Amino acid sequence: MQMSRFAVVLFLALTSVSLLASASSERAQEIVNERCYLCHGSDGESSSAIYPRLAGQHAEYIAKQLMDFKTGRRQGTMNEMAADLTPDEMKALGEYFAAKPPHAHKVRDQEFAAVGYFLYHRGNPYSGVAACKNCHGEEGDGTQTLPRLAGQHKRYLVSQLQDFNKRARTNDNAVMHSIASKLTELEIEALANYISGMK
Repeated sequence: MQMSRFAVVLFLALTSVSLLASASSERAQEIVNERCYLCHGSDGESSSAIYPRLAGQHAEYIAKQLMDFKTGRRQGTMNEMAADLTPDEMKALGEYFAAKPPHAHKVRDQEFAAVGYFLYHRGNPYSGVAACKNCHGEEGDGTQTLPRLAGQHKRYLVSQLQDFNKRARTNDNAVMHSIASKLTELEIEALANYISGMK
């Protein structure tokens, strides 16, 4: 009798979790259809290279960036978009885009991308630039707190590195400013070319 009660409680708990996850996923889809798709696409494949690709990005990282936009820690066009989002909605959006398969760009200039490969994996010992892989991983997968870079739009990567250099990027810039400020324009472009082709 006690075992059957436990089974019923377990079933109800699992059903509740499943219903909550389903409701959360449906709410994320609604928000994406209402506003996100215009810039980031329904599947996180951005409509323009000036907007970041979100497909395959870490759920926690997306939720954190949305909260930073909501609170004003990060400035940009997303401030207005994130203003009325709840923490649960941010989490749901993060999970929605994290579940989408990421894609890579075709790299046309392999020789130029090879410079980016060197910088990404070894840094520049002559100027003191650390290797990107130290934080973002060998394959550019990132972590829950550091973004996935692999396959990101070249133009977006360039703009973010430039913003970190100028401190125009108002959040997460402590470490990245010290790196971006040492990169030349050529190195920034080479890195962006290489990273955009990472799978």
